[in-house]
Amino acid sequence: MTDLVIRALAAGEEHLFDSLPDPGLVGFAAFGDTFSAMVARGEYRSEWCWIALRDGVVVARAAWWAGPTDSKPLALDWFDFTDADAAVRLLRTAPFRAQYELKLPPEWRDDPTVHEAATARIDAAVAAGLTPLVERYRYRWTPDCGLPARPGRLEYRPEPDDDVIFDVFRRINDGSLDAHVRQTIAESGLDASAQQELDYLRWMPSPRDWWRLAYTPGGDLVGLTAPCHHHADPLIGYVGVVPEHRGNGYAYDLLVEATHLLVAEGADRIVAGTDVTNTPMASTFAKAGYPVEQHRIDLA
Repeated sequence: MTDLVIRALAAGEEHLFDSLPDPGLVGFAAFGDTFSAMVARGEYRSEWCWIALRDGVVVARAAWWAGPTDSKPLALDWFDFTDADAAVRLLRTAPFRAQYELKLPPEWRDDPTVHEAATARIDAAVAAGLTPLVERYRYRWTPDCGLPARPGRLEYRPEPDDDVIFDVFRRINDGSLDAHVRQTIAESGLDASAQQELDYLRWMPSPRDWWRLAYTPGGDLVGLTAPCHHHADPLIGYVGVVPEHRGNGYAYDLLVEATHLLVAEGADRIVAGTDVTNTPMASTFAKAGYPVEQHRIDLA
C-alpha cells in the first residue's frame, strides 16, 4: 500500500476536498449543502480543512467549523472517507480537539444504506479517540407551522447583570437532563456549566437584551428564555426552568415567548435543538409546532 499523505488544504485547493465521491446519505450533503458553497459563505478556513491522499487521490477528508471571530475550531462537522483506516489516521493527525457533530435524516435508522453510512463515520471517529455523547433533534420552525398563542401565565423582563444570569444558569443546570450540561458538571462542576452556558449566549452576535427572565405574577423566578441569532439562523438559544417550578409546563411558555420575540424581529425561520433523551423538552417543541428537521449525533 502506498504511503498516506495527511495535510491541511492550501488556499485554492477546495477542488481537492470536493473530489471525494459523496452519495449524500448523511452529513451536510444529505441536506443539499456542498463544501464549495459553504466555503464561499465563509463557513470554513483552509487551514482547518484536512485531507488524506494516496497517490494524489483524496481518500478521507475532515473540516472543522468556527464562527467568524473564533481563533480555534469549535466543531468537526464534515467528515467522510473511502478508506476508513486513512480517516482514523487523519483525525489522529490533525491538531484539533473539538466535538464531532454528525447530521442525519430523521429516519436514519430505518434505511439500511443510510444507517451503514452513519455507523461507518461514528466507528471511525470512535477509533480515533472520540466518544459518543448524545443524539439530538434539530427543529426548524417557519410561519407555515403557525405561531402559537402566548399562554399569558408569566411576566418577562430583560436582565442586564451577567452575575444574575450566571446564578440562574446554576439553578437551572442543577438536575438538568441535557447531556452536554451533565458532562460539564461531572467533569468541572456546576459553576463551570453555568459559565459555559453564559459564554455560549454571549458568543451569539444577536443583542443581549433579547434575553428574558420569566416570573410568576407574584414575582417568583420561573426561568430564562433566550431568543438569539446564530451566524446563520435565528434560533432558540436557551429555554430553562428552575427546579422548584418544573412540572408546570412552563418550558412551553418560555419557548412560545422566544418564538414571538424572534418573529417580531423579522425571523422567517427559527432553528432549535434538544436531546432525544430529553423527552419533556422534545414534547414541548412538538406542542409548540416545531417539526423535526434532522437528527444529530454528537461525539465528544
